[in-house]
Amino acid sequence: MSRAGEIVVVCGSMFAGKTEELIRRARRALYAKRKVQVFKPRIDSRYHETMVVTHQGVRHEAIAVASITELADRIEDDTDLVVIDEAQFFSSEIVDLATGLARCGKDVLLGGLDQDFRREPFGPMPFLLAVADEVVKLRAICMKSGLPASHTYRVIDGKPAGPHDPIILIGATETYEARNRAHHRLRGEPGVPKGPKPWLQLMKRKKGR
Repeated sequence: MSRAGEIVVVCGSMFAGKTEELIRRARRALYAKRKVQVFKPRIDSRYHETMVVTHQGVRHEAIAVASITELADRIEDDTDLVVIDEAQFFSSEIVDLATGLARCGKDVLLGGLDQDFRREPFGPMPFLLAVADEVVKLRAICMKSGLPASHTYRVIDGKPAGPHDPIILIGATETYEARNRAHHRLRGEPGVPKGPKPWLQLMKRKKGR
């Protein structure tokens, strides 16, 4: 029986070390004499056009692509490990690509934000998490409390983003912060209501958004 590939998803908030973990795993595969191809969405050109780069400046060569169709076409027959950074920016076709590659015996390593700045599931990420053989969720450090953080907080001109602002806005430390749940509040979002069973009121707010 031919070998089946595995799908591994590395997720978390911004500044959690996702790209660093992708690079670490890609380099380990290269040390093992495996053929590795690394891809990134062309929309993400914050640090370099053709490299994946951590916020600390660690780099690895990558192929920038504009779509899943282009990405699939660029994968070579003898590649053992396909690495995809910033997976949240791709279309839902990335799920079919990942499962198809794994069925064909290739390992797939994907990294991305599991939540957008509103703390909502981001693009195809929840579906990738569902089909993954392994999920690694990393946490950053909250810029306000110094405690572990799982959320990405967007700041524009010193003010928090609102719930109806565009989902995609490419940026780094000038635009985003890592925050824990206690210190993440969108513009205009009220705090936790007082009274008995406040979670019921929060559920009603969410439903009416």
